[in-house]
Amino acid sequence: MSEAPLPRSWLYVPASRPELFPKALAGPAEAVILDLEDAVPPHAKVAARNALAALLDLPRGKPVWVRANHPATPWGESDVAALADLPVDGVRLPKSENPELVAEVAGRLRRPVHLLLESALGVENALALARSSTWVTGIALGEADLLADLAATEASALGYARGRVVSAARAAGLASPVMSVYTALDDLDGLRADTRAARAVGFFGRAVVHPRQVPIVNDAFTPTESEVRAARRIVATMRSAEDAGLGAQVDESGRFVDPAVAHQARLVLALAERDDLRTPPTADHPEDPS
Repeated sequence: MSEAPLPRSWLYVPASRPELFPKALAGPAEAVILDLEDAVPPHAKVAARNALAALLDLPRGKPVWVRANHPATPWGESDVAALADLPVDGVRLPKSENPELVAEVAGRLRRPVHLLLESALGVENALALARSSTWVTGIALGEADLLADLAATEASALGYARGRVVSAARAAGLASPVMSVYTALDDLDGLRADTRAARAVGFFGRAVVHPRQVPIVNDAFTPTESEVRAARRIVATMRSAEDAGLGAQVDESGRFVDPAVAHQARLVLALAERDDLRTPPTADHPEDPS
């Protein structure tokens, strides 16, 4: 059995707003995150946690995760205890910094865990956090909190952290990180450009906080027709090189194609195939059977 494709869009829904959950399940977001943390005010956190069981009984055709409160908060310990017994697909742990604490909490949850790195210490501990437990299946940034911790106001300050989290995730054998929320809800052009840039530097998927952001994020992580055609050319060139006993070859556009370049092209084709968005193969570039 093949693994389920990675979600492109992860829609946060406040667990204190249960009426929004069925809409999220029916919408185009490919995963839903019920939020017990930032989106829920302190006075509503216990009620939100208590509402999870009923929400998770609803039929669902997509992954449903829960973002818990940090274990050191007044609500975090109870969140972990409750989530260990609920049918969630995974748990997001905010403000992760301490690998030993993560290992202890993940061992109690016994389900996939994504760690949110939201401080300078979390970023510097990225690799140790990614390797802290076999239940950790992903790490990601919480960029708004990280900017505050860095005493920075410009997104350019996040360049190091983004590279660090991508590298640490891959070094630990985890999936590419999910990109953080884009907070300017009305700036859809900015969201599109920022998401495409994130994909280009190694992120896959993005957390969103409003349904209007979902189609743009899904599109940004979908290969374009030109990307698919280029990938087919690369794969065909590599196959031709292999048939000729060569390790690499220059394609018709003058690009040097070696196994690493071909691997990247096959990733593009796999993503396009998953969404049935492939352009028809041509006689010059037939479908790659591999």
